[in-house]
Amino acid sequence: MSLTRNFKETIQARIEHDPIFRDELLKEGIECLLADNVDIGKAILRDYINATIGFQELGELTAKSPKSLMRMLGPNGNPQARNLFEVIGCLQKREGLQLKVQAVR
Repeated sequence: MSLTRNFKETIQARIEHDPIFRDELLKEGIECLLADNVDIGKAILRDYINATIGFQELGELTAKSPKSLMRMLGPNGNPQARNLFEVIGCLQKREGLQLKVQAVR
């Protein structure tokens, strides 16, 4: 499903002006991955990256090709855990966050 330009612009504008929303979007993407909603989690992380750091800078931080990172988080991407956790670690570090897993029943 492709997003409309207005939706992408809306998300980007909100991320730039609302640090709580930015943090929650990153958290939501990771929570989706942990809940086995991999496609949704990858899509959220892709939107987050596009609206914040960008794939070029992320590629420099991870020493990976930006195109490879885009494919990894794309609809048909199947990232290795090592690569996915490296990306998540970079995003947390850049954002100044340390997300923790909490068990709930």
